[in-house]
Amino acid sequence: MRVASPSPERRSLSLAVVGADYPNRRGPTRRFEIAICAPGDPVDLLAEPNNPADPRAVAVFSARGVQLGYITAERCGWISGMFARGCEIHAIFQQRTSYGCVIRIAFNGEHPTLPPSNNPRTQPADNDSGFWPDYIPPDE
Repeated sequence: MRVASPSPERRSLSLAVVGADYPNRRGPTRRFEIAICAPGDPVDLLAEPNNPADPRAVAVFSARGVQLGYITAERCGWISGMFARGCEIHAIFQQRTSYGCVIRIAFNGEHPTLPPSNNPRTQPADNDSGFWPDYIPPDE
């Protein structure tokens, strides 16, 4: 089945990063690293096809190489599939949340930008409400 790419007006979108309470193998905790990330900092995405919990898992790392968590299970298959097809994805840190954080990604070599801070649609009412992506891909 063909997975649709984001439309031209949806070249950037926000994704939840979860798993902040799990320990890292070494270095600072995920919560500590999230606390020192600033909006706009670059983050790296790494597909983990050998992950025993989910072969579609996509880990998220800060610019300092410390893991922040994982893309949610609802979105990791779509993102790992894009990696497998050679899509170039860039990501930046967007904001901290109660469950971890939100990142902003862009496709096809473009660089993401933070959404306008005065847009109520891009700002949760509180950290517990979460932040959902701008674009919801079709089921595979």
